[in-house]
Amino acid sequence: MKFRVERDVLAEAVAWAARSLPQRPPVPVLAGLLLEADGSGGGTLRLSSFDYEVSARVEVEASVGEDGRALVSGRLLADIARSLPPQPVEFASSGGAGGGTKVVVTCGSARFTLLTLPDEEYPALPDMPGAAGTFTGAAFAGAVAQVAVAAGRDDTLPVLTGVRVEIEGDAVTLAATDRYRLAVRTLPWSPAQPDASSVALVPARTLTDTAKALAAADEVVVALAAGSGGEGLIGFDGAARRTTSRLLDGEFPKYRSLLPSESSSRATVHTAGLVEAVKRVALVAERNTPVRLAFTDGEVRLEAGTGDEAQASESLQATLEGDPITIAFNPGYLLDGLGAIDASYARMSFTAPTRPAVITGAAGPGGDEADGDGEGADAGRPSDYRYLLMPVRLSG
Repeated sequence: MKFRVERDVLAEAVAWAARSLPQRPPVPVLAGLLLEADGSGGGTLRLSSFDYEVSARVEVEASVGEDGRALVSGRLLADIARSLPPQPVEFASSGGAGGGTKVVVTCGSARFTLLTLPDEEYPALPDMPGAAGTFTGAAFAGAVAQVAVAAGRDDTLPVLTGVRVEIEGDAVTLAATDRYRLAVRTLPWSPAQPDASSVALVPARTLTDTAKALAAADEVVVALAAGSGGEGLIGFDGAARRTTSRLLDGEFPKYRSLLPSESSSRATVHTAGLVEAVKRVALVAERNTPVRLAFTDGEVRLEAGTGDEAQASESLQATLEGDPITIAFNPGYLLDGLGAIDASYARMSFTAPTRPAVITGAAGPGGDEADGDGEGADAGRPSDYRYLLMPVRLSG
């Protein structure tokens, strides 16, 4: 095997393929990154990784002098690729038949010799399922970022570490919850079949990493093979990058019943101003201490700290429809929701101080809803993004 590739191209490709490498591989070969050089069609370098749960593959242009393949330490190659000088990088295998036992990496005056792993023991990557539909990369990345923020991080509750993907015709709904908050986003897409209907539970971390990496793609193909017993598979393909992931098995909470159908009060506040105020007031909040928000006509007052503790307060202009209300939230969870709505104004809907609040984007201080891109929506049209947040019960 012998090929030459541009340094930046190599570094980006290696970072993509190596991102899902396991920290503690059950077998040594799963720590490897498979390099495959093909001189046909102008020359292509393919990099692949697989840990039996997530696979990643990327193809880049390369000047191939000799076809071949080699399996090398993925994390080591990623570290090397990031540190190389901005010059073309040459790879050459040597030391024996069948791909050799060493790979020499040369870039300018820098030279590295990497030992290879037995590529014949490397598992075959799963085939892509059938295409279910397509997004633009930007729409896909934006929606995933909004929803995945609410996914759980506790691996002892694996169902809550996923994002539920619901496909119904030309619309896809993403939902995630960690029991303290719930994020839901509905967005249009181009289905492969007009009457498509399917549900999948995708690991949030894998979905987030994939969506970020494909954000610049003109088109992202979503491929889905739902199955029982944890055998379902989802795939994403765009910009010469491909990844697959096994689906999570289990029953996601029936989240739609948690979204209130009506509210007793609705407040609208400038998003950026509220974010900064929450950050300032939360400086005095000890761990697990909430920030209190008191909404009255024309104002919201934020407070944190009580008694002998450090205290802070700040007031902002707000528009209130309905009864005044005082409610408290975990400041981190509140900031996550405000950062995800992607709108100039935040509309907060309340039913009671002890009941969940719903945060959506608003096009202006009057509270008109905004769509998923932060623009005004038609009257009566439900918001594309909703962030439901459980309040913290106030003592006394």
